[in-house]
Amino acid sequence: MKDKLIEGLIKQEEKRQKAAVNLIASENYVSAEVLKALGSELVNKYAEGYPGKRYYGGNEVIDQIEEECQKRALKLFKLKEKDWAVNVQPLSGSPANLAVYLALVKPGDKIMGMSLDHGGHLTHGHKVSISGKVWKQVAYGVDKKTEQLDYDEIEKIAKREKPALIVAGYTAYSRQVDWKKFRQIVNKIVHPEPGRRTILMVDMSHLAGLVAGGAYPSPFPYADVVTTTTHKTLRGPRAALIFSARRPPQNFPVIKGKSVLRRSPRSINELIDKAVFPGIQGGPHANQIAAVAVALGEAMRPEFKTYAKQVVKNAKALSGELKKLGWRIVSGGTDSHLFLIDTWLGGEGIGGKEASEKLERAGIIVNKNAIPFDTRSPMDPSGIRLGTAAETTRGKKEKEIIALAEKINKILRN
Repeated sequence: MKDKLIEGLIKQEEKRQKAAVNLIASENYVSAEVLKALGSELVNKYAEGYPGKRYYGGNEVIDQIEEECQKRALKLFKLKEKDWAVNVQPLSGSPANLAVYLALVKPGDKIMGMSLDHGGHLTHGHKVSISGKVWKQVAYGVDKKTEQLDYDEIEKIAKREKPALIVAGYTAYSRQVDWKKFRQIVNKIVHPEPGRRTILMVDMSHLAGLVAGGAYPSPFPYADVVTTTTHKTLRGPRAALIFSARRPPQNFPVIKGKSVLRRSPRSINELIDKAVFPGIQGGPHANQIAAVAVALGEAMRPEFKTYAKQVVKNAKALSGELKKLGWRIVSGGTDSHLFLIDTWLGGEGIGGKEASEKLERAGIIVNKNAIPFDTRSPMDPSGIRLGTAAETTRGKKEKEIIALAEKINKILRN
């Protein structure tokens, strides 16, 4: 590079990444092929619109790339094109979630999502996010004793509040989610407005790679909409996908020829496509879409299934060994790639900020994280979050993970 300053900083970051042990649950390492697509000439092309319906000329190749990415996304998750559509243009996870709300939830209506301090995401209706400013969050959480989802309580809240949309899928919840129970809860909600139904949206951003690899149950048989980022367990670039069922949007029934939104779309995916473009985005990033397609292709290989299952094995090994060493693991363990450690009350009286800083000084990268019913500040909460996707990509298995747990214990207790 001619710009030596930026080149030097990139090399510093490359060196840092190689030297550090990465336990950030939302990070991973892409292949050289993904990087090649991301840094290709595709970055030069403007492609507002959708395949065959662009506002710019010269998009014949871009159309093929986007259509191939869509085909691979559906194939990876074993979805039939007649039943599901997928939008591959969202620039990242937060815009993807906002596009779903814009498409399916009227301003001021209720979104029911897990509270942030129990493991939800900002875009699941939190007040500091636009999702909590345009729409009203109805929060649910975990049981105080088990620190796991209480489906009976969730059902009570849903029946009482009658939200327009329920979000399942989280950023700091380690246990297996029963997607079927969420579908049953949604089906029991009775709205005062005739014909209206609650939408079930699953945000599987953290779980996508595990679902693709058969290491975690699929939400698709039960959800109306599924969103996901592509850069966590799926090992792709920073981007997002929105899957939507090809069926009438139950939340906006047609009444006397007009829907509640004064429009009569034929399916949910039509509303979502319009919400992504021109609703919240302009031209998609063609290089990003190509890189996603490459990552999806890699995830179809047999070795990816082995990887996904090893990610879960490593998470169980890491949480299990830390538990043996005396640390309190929130909910007692994990069924996925991540888990929380209570470093405050269940550990050595170490705040999450101090714990993460001590580990970083020793070359182990984690993030401070609130635990359910946390009484400490979000900037210095009671716990840390650990994930095994990135280190599994580097080849670590149970033996190395157990040794890592012993090192973490030694660092935090020093």
